[in-house]
Amino acid sequence: MGGGKGGSDFDPKGKSDDEVMRFCQSFMMELWRHIGQDCDVPAGDIGVGGREIGYMFGMYKKLRNDFQAGVLTGKGLSYGGSLIRPEATGYGLVYFAREMLATKGKSFEGATVSISGSGNVAQFACEKVLDLGGIPVTMSDSSGWIHDPAGIDREKLAWIMDLKNNRRGRISEYAKAHDGVTFTASAPEPTPNGLWGVNVDVALPCATQNELNGAEAQMLVDNSVIAVGEGANMPCTPEAVEVFHKNGVLFAPGKASNAGGVATSGLEMSQNSLRLSWTREEVDSRLEGIMVNIHKNASDTAKKYNREGDYVFGANVAGFLKIAEAMIAQGIV
Repeated sequence: MGGGKGGSDFDPKGKSDDEVMRFCQSFMMELWRHIGQDCDVPAGDIGVGGREIGYMFGMYKKLRNDFQAGVLTGKGLSYGGSLIRPEATGYGLVYFAREMLATKGKSFEGATVSISGSGNVAQFACEKVLDLGGIPVTMSDSSGWIHDPAGIDREKLAWIMDLKNNRRGRISEYAKAHDGVTFTASAPEPTPNGLWGVNVDVALPCATQNELNGAEAQMLVDNSVIAVGEGANMPCTPEAVEVFHKNGVLFAPGKASNAGGVATSGLEMSQNSLRLSWTREEVDSRLEGIMVNIHKNASDTAKKYNREGDYVFGANVAGFLKIAEAMIAQGIV
C-alpha cells in the first residue's frame, strides 16, 4: 500500500492541466493491469497530488468499468477520498516530532522551525507546527528558499498554498509579496547562507531525497538544533544522520516520522470498504494515535536493545521483528 510506486520522465512544470491529464491517462492505460484495491495501491508523491490522482482514477474506472474506490488513495472527497488525507504526512510528522521533543521535556511552543519544500507535506507540517505554537521561518522549492524571521503565520501560509496549489508559482514570489523576507537561489554546494544554516530549534526536511548532507547537518548542530524529523523520503544523507547521532540530536527517520500519509491511506481504504465517511476530527484523532504508537514502538524497541534515543535503530528493528515474526508464524510457503 503506497510503497510500490512507479515513475516517469514527464516534467509537469509549465504544463497545462490538459497536458497533465493526458499524461496521467496514458500512464494509467498500462498501470491499471497491475494494481487493485486488494493487490497494489498507489498513492501520491513528488509531483503527484490530488489533481493527478483524480485524472488517474477516472481513467482506471473507465478501463475497468468498475468502481474500486480503494485502488488509489489521496482521492477527492467527492469520489471516495478521506478528510485529513492531504494533511496526513505533514501532520503525522509534527505529531512524531512532538513526541520526540516531549522525551526531553521540550515542546513546539515558541520553537523556531525550518521547513524545506513547499508542497503537500511542507504545507501541512507548517500548519500543524502553528497549531502547536511553533514558529516556521523557512520554506523552499527547486528554485531556492525563503527566510521569514517574523514567522510564516496562517495568513502567509494560505498565500503560499494558493501560490503552489492554484497559481503553480515559485517560492521566490513570496519574498516579493512580504516585507522582511529574503529569497536565496539554490546553490550546488552547502553554504552557511543556505536553508540549513538558519538558527532554529527544530528542522523538518520535507522536500526530496538527499537534500540535507553532512556539512549541512553540522551547521544545524552548531546552531544548537534540538530535533530533526524527516518529512520527505530519506532527505538526510547517511553522513547527516551520523552527525545528528554523534551530537545527541533527536532524529526521526522518514520510515517512522512520515508514515502518517500511508497510515491515513489505510484509513481512507477502510472508509471505502465501509462505504462511510468519517469526520475530520475522527480521522485526525486516529492519525494522531497511530503516530504516537509508532513513536512508542520505535522508542521502546531502541531502549530494549540498549540504544535509547536511537529512532533509526528502533524503527528498523521494530519493523524487522514484525515482519520476521509473521513470516515464521505462517511457515515456509
